[in-house]
Amino acid sequence: MLLPITLTLAAACAFLNLWLAIRCVKIRMANKTLHGDGGDPLLARRMRAQANFVEYTPLVLILFVLVELAIGSPLWLWIIACAYVIARIAHPLGMDADHPTPWRATGAMLTWAVMVVLAVAALYIAYSATREVPAPPALAAQV
Repeated sequence: MLLPITLTLAAACAFLNLWLAIRCVKIRMANKTLHGDGGDPLLARRMRAQANFVEYTPLVLILFVLVELAIGSPLWLWIIACAYVIARIAHPLGMDADHPTPWRATGAMLTWAVMVVLAVAALYIAYSATREVPAPPALAAQV
């Protein structure tokens, strides 16, 4: 059961989360801030950007794995995965500013679009099946 899209996306998300953490740590070290944001507005925005990433990414990865398990690895799913990575890079770059930016808005809207596409795909897959689905081999052996 190889899931190339989900595995690639999960690895990219792990690296993105590390990048987001490093952005926070740099400010923490410069300001000698051990806990919280220490009153630094940029650190507060970067912490929030990382938290936002952590809020969305688990659900997106769950949707990716389920859709990929159900239909395989079509090109459109690769494109959606790339869009998610781009969105999750754009959003924190936009969060660095103390005013609304196109980067932040684009990142947020693209993240939501990816979630909607995956949710619709999951519902379509779940309710459009007209054939009997065989039991997975591990379950079939127990019967």
